[in-house]
Amino acid sequence: MTPADGLDPEQRAAVLAARGPVCVLAGAGTGKTRTITRRIAHLVTTDQVRAGQVLAVTFTARAAGEMRTRLRDLGVGGVQARTFHAAALRQLRYFWPRAVGGEVWPLLDNKMRFVGQAAQRANAATNRESLRDLASEIEWAKACLVAPDAYAAAATKAQRDTPAPVEQVTAVYETYEQLKNRAEQLDFEDLLIHTAGALEDSAAVADEFRERYRCFVVDEFQDVTPLQHRLLGAWLGGRDDLTVVGDANQTIYSFAGASAGYLLDFPRRFPDAEVVRLVRDYRSTPQVVAAANTVIGAARGRAAGSRLRLEGQRPPGPAPDFSEHDDEPAEAAAAALQIQSLIDDGVPASEIAVLFRINAQSEAYEQALSDLGIPYQVRGGERFFQRTEVKNAIAALRTTGNRLEGGPEAVVGKDVVTTVRAVLGEQGLTETPPAGSAADGAQRQRWESLRALAELAGDLVAALPEVTYSGFLGELANRAQAQHPPTVQGVTLATLHAAKGLEWDAVFLVGLTDGALPIQHADGDDEAIEEERRLFYVGVTRARVHLRMSWALARNSGGRRSRRRSRFLYGLVPDDHPAARKAGTGIDGGPKQKVSKAGCRVCGKTLGDAAAQKIGRCTEHPSDIDEELLDALRSWRSNEAKQRSVPAYVVFTDATLVALAEQRPLDTKGLVTIPGIGASKLERYGEDVLTMVREHVS
Repeated sequence: MTPADGLDPEQRAAVLAARGPVCVLAGAGTGKTRTITRRIAHLVTTDQVRAGQVLAVTFTARAAGEMRTRLRDLGVGGVQARTFHAAALRQLRYFWPRAVGGEVWPLLDNKMRFVGQAAQRANAATNRESLRDLASEIEWAKACLVAPDAYAAAATKAQRDTPAPVEQVTAVYETYEQLKNRAEQLDFEDLLIHTAGALEDSAAVADEFRERYRCFVVDEFQDVTPLQHRLLGAWLGGRDDLTVVGDANQTIYSFAGASAGYLLDFPRRFPDAEVVRLVRDYRSTPQVVAAANTVIGAARGRAAGSRLRLEGQRPPGPAPDFSEHDDEPAEAAAAALQIQSLIDDGVPASEIAVLFRINAQSEAYEQALSDLGIPYQVRGGERFFQRTEVKNAIAALRTTGNRLEGGPEAVVGKDVVTTVRAVLGEQGLTETPPAGSAADGAQRQRWESLRALAELAGDLVAALPEVTYSGFLGELANRAQAQHPPTVQGVTLATLHAAKGLEWDAVFLVGLTDGALPIQHADGDDEAIEEERRLFYVGVTRARVHLRMSWALARNSGGRRSRRRSRFLYGLVPDDHPAARKAGTGIDGGPKQKVSKAGCRVCGKTLGDAAAQKIGRCTEHPSDIDEELLDALRSWRSNEAKQRSVPAYVVFTDATLVALAEQRPLDTKGLVTIPGIGASKLERYGEDVLTMVREHVS
């Protein structure tokens, strides 16, 4: 078997592309990690490059750990798969004596001490939230290669919502750098700055590095910052043996300095680059894919012009579900009941996620799940390997390894699993989970953690039948260092940002109101709104089969029902869906003034009613519908829906068909004036619809 076996044509093209600049535009669920690890394996196994000459970088320790695991399973060891910061730290420690001299400066555990001192000297607020915001602003500046003396101009140009007056932030930033440097310590951004500087300033350092590393792979390239791009340029040193993988539709870290521009400009920077587009979505059902395409099809701005339109490859599944609730507790309770139903139907709790915009939204769902005795884990909370029960279990596993007859190398294969389960049994792992519900939440979490360790041993032996007990302990150490935990059986609660790169069988997108998604401070900023839209898109594309979206009209029980459902739901909620009728202020869920500007095409009167807006006239005026055209449109829609394996309303709603049969547009300009026909539907269906209309009009 070769690395290119079992791939689709586009994946195969990316894997087999010649060494040199390659840009893989990989949509959500299209197998990008599979593709890039197979590409690395192909380059190594065909002797185009040695494993030790490959440096693959990504953005999270977990993703780097997963990449190393996949490469190991492909029989390719020795590839350096690391985060930008981990790679830079390793290089800096090696080159520091020559590039800087003396002992390498230690890495700051926490920059808050210096930020706090700097804030105090600048007479800025020193409460925890303010210091956190100031630290984030300093991180943004350094990620964007903005020095303290250039911060004011850069922040003004970028229209930053600064945590304090610009002059005050500048003073904090400048003093922070002085304090840190006097203490001879480095923050995370310094790792990249100093590594890039060493390569740029020392020919000897650069030559040695470039002799060692010949081939580079960068994952999630849409999230690269100017600082990371500078470091990448220093690594390359004018060479072009670079493979980048990314998706502009999933750029969600612009607030931290990330720019999709490097991905979009890659073919311009490397005119000879091979560009491969992966659009076959193997993760999600056609129904979920259709919803994702609808969301991103409304995108605006530069990245919208190069967006990827996904093509679902899985069998059909249920249509996305929508629900509106009076308040957040009711919304959470309803979600918990639906989760319980899914679990009763055989969906593992670990394959269910509740995703929200900000961490503060988690509490209601923690309570609702606890009330039903459903185990859950809050992603971004206490890390798996930092849990007390996990630390104790690993310590016991290591102690047992030291006492094994013949040593830990003598226990091999299935005996590893038996030994691990025996040790974990002494720690409290039983065959069945502990009885009880919410009151025993800690006990249930402890049991789930121990079971995850036991299942990790089973998975490792299944992948490497000859692995030893020592190898298992090494796998635990590697995963702890890479923050790559095993799967824990519990519903995941996470923010949309934390969900990036993950997937589940069932996803609940909750709290979908204007002010939450898009978040309130994004209003009035077109670029920020587009980033919020992409964040929503990321949430939708996390779902494999079940996708449920909900919102509440009030925060607390009995509160004023003044919220509007998210504007991003426009075009997603079917017109005849109960949730659409309940919204009451227009199909887009926005304020009345935003949906009352359309005029009747017969009398010119302002149309405030959603149904009237759909057909473009006051409902009291007689219809001039072309029944034959309407029948033709319905027949065409039915065929189109069958071909795509989606419900008919996903193609066009009944109201849109009626509007088409009444208004009979003859060109694109007329077509897009009909509600329900946006850029994505115009691109997919425009020619077919116009052809039918012209045939019936002529």
